[in-house]
Amino acid sequence: MSLDKILSIGGKPGLYKLVTQTRTGFVAESLIDQKRITVGMRSNVSILSEIAIYTLDEELPLRDVFLKIQVKEKGGKTAVAHKAEKIKLEEYFFEILPNYDEDRVYASDIKKVIQWYNILHENNITDFSGDKDGASEEE
Repeated sequence: MSLDKILSIGGKPGLYKLVTQTRTGFVAESLIDQKRITVGMRSNVSILSEIAIYTLDEELPLRDVFLKIQVKEKGGKTAVAHKAEKIKLEEYFFEILPNYDEDRVYASDIKKVIQWYNILHENNITDFSGDKDGASEEE
């Protein structure tokens, strides 16, 4: 499954997988507890493939940040928990992305990236290479 079908829904914890679209929104399934919810068009929804992290040079797509974490952790979960102290989160993120923009990337953003990576890892969604070649993983 690609990051094009993984959603972050404002006000809801964790990540969701897009199940189907409806006339008034869509149905999403939680990657944490597999419960399905209906989400209206007015909800604040972000698709992971559309999210980027600010660096001093450019905006780096989230999939590239996940790849850097995956390389650092040798395919495992992160060494630091998303609930760690702010300084620990920033040190960890600096190891992964030394040129991230410290003025525009907050500790709360780092927490989300780490939490999202771990949720994706737990659900065996670990192919962050992208679907640019038209090759996507089928489920």
